[in-house]
Amino acid sequence: MKLMVQVKLLPDAAAEAALRETLKLCNRAACYASRRAHVTGVKGKTALQRLVYGEVKAMGLSAQPAIHCIRKVAGAYATLAGNLKAGNYGPPGSRRRAAVEGTPVRFRRDAAQPFDDRSLSWQLDARTVSIWTVHGRLKSVPFACSPSQAKMLAAHRRGESDLVWRGGCFYLHATCDVPGAPEYVPDGFCGVDVGIVNIATTSDGTLHSGKRINQVRHRNRRLRRRLQRKGSKSAKRLLRHLSGREARFAADTNHRISKSIVTEAQRTARGIALEDLGGIRARVRLRKPQRVTLHSWSFAQLGAFIAYKAKRAGVPVVFVDARHTSQGCSACGHTNKRNRPDQASFHCMSCGFAEHADVNAARNIAARGAAGWAVSHAADDAA
Repeated sequence: MKLMVQVKLLPDAAAEAALRETLKLCNRAACYASRRAHVTGVKGKTALQRLVYGEVKAMGLSAQPAIHCIRKVAGAYATLAGNLKAGNYGPPGSRRRAAVEGTPVRFRRDAAQPFDDRSLSWQLDARTVSIWTVHGRLKSVPFACSPSQAKMLAAHRRGESDLVWRGGCFYLHATCDVPGAPEYVPDGFCGVDVGIVNIATTSDGTLHSGKRINQVRHRNRRLRRRLQRKGSKSAKRLLRHLSGREARFAADTNHRISKSIVTEAQRTARGIALEDLGGIRARVRLRKPQRVTLHSWSFAQLGAFIAYKAKRAGVPVVFVDARHTSQGCSACGHTNKRNRPDQASFHCMSCGFAEHADVNAARNIAARGAAGWAVSHAADDAA
């Protein structure tokens, strides 16, 4: 299981200037390689390296940083091709898709740059790193991390680390290959229903309300709108300062919710059943005021956080079909749109069962999770 550990670099003024110039040169080289790839149509990793390696290296990069710049470009074009194939930029012939296809991929001056163990070495006991820059190798650059992060780096760090400039500070994002805990046989399942009013609701009846979350998001949206309308230098400076705040807020909230759900499932020796929400933004139909809320919250991130935390704890996770979970009765199974008279209420038209609508949906998800687990493991046993 791949996990990312983030540590904060603490360089002095001279080292910080060298690191910033290194990022600037690496991304200028990446932009050059991207333009060449766009003009020639050569976008594969190996072919692009043959085409531009000498030119990129002549810009002042050493061998390994040059190779990583080229690989970064190839990876960006592979991602772009996947998004185009999935229709994320509109259908063929649309204006947006034509603009994307007709423009080379660009990289910010301070975009992240990967380093391998030839260009970056860790001294974990001393809490320092040695890293290549355009002004030579910087040695003994201190970094800050928690004891648990240091332990994970020492035991499980594998592959590349990314140098990231964010919020006026340098960070290293190190990839760790952490083995998951052995998965136990669950004694039932905890269903999790995700939504807008309640970010997550469990089949036990625990509601993680989205009221405060939505208040924060609406306040940030109004502030951005006001600053964008003003357009002054100070307003733009504040917008840059605020950039990423909502994403960090969403990630922190999702971490807290996912940790609570996984801890409770592990304590009761149950598995976790989640809705398969692939394509939810294209399927659902909402009123205009609700669309911004749906499209701005990281539902996929919440599911991913639950999945990886559960894997580390050995908690089984299954994904189930989300269709009609909010309209079906968890007591008798009767499905009807009229079973849900409003957002928060559920009242079965057949048996009269009444419950909070999200709790009822979570119980349906739990039942589907248990059924899916039984079917899949019965097939495994038969094989």
